[in-house]
Amino acid sequence: MSTPRTDIEQVELANTAFYEALEQGDFDTVSSLWLAPADVADDTVGSGGEEEREGPGISCVHPGWPVLNGRGEVLRSYALVMANTEYIQFFLTDVHVSVVGDTALVTCTENILSGGPAPDDSDELGPLLGQLVVATNVFRRTASGWKLWSHHASPVLAETGEAEDQESPG
Repeated sequence: MSTPRTDIEQVELANTAFYEALEQGDFDTVSSLWLAPADVADDTVGSGGEEEREGPGISCVHPGWPVLNGRGEVLRSYALVMANTEYIQFFLTDVHVSVVGDTALVTCTENILSGGPAPDDSDELGPLLGQLVVATNVFRRTASGWKLWSHHASPVLAETGEAEDQESPG
């Protein structure tokens, strides 16, 4: 049995691997980091239904997107994001990991820097944009390590000085 600190370190490594694979546009690695049918084969009773073909009930919410359920939908979304993103870099802050049994919860702030496509007459990236997102990643322990079970990311609404001025009593 692993010690609690070792589990936390392993979950931190799995979480980091997920974001690094996204930065590199490595779809195969992203796919391998999500729970798959083989990861939970011993835990489920086979019914031959959708769950058995798709694997465990993984889910994902990208900022501004509806909930995506099932391995096929989730992985298609990452393929789409990677195909339409020229450059992306994640700076994670406020990372908190907790492990209970074979389940781990990671909350963090994703400070995202992304670049759009190059202008037609240039080889350089388009303008870089920053975005602040809070995320919750749920991992499950498998025989081959910690795998993502669910990812939920929501944008952080930026406050402006104008809104504060309007709410201040005069």
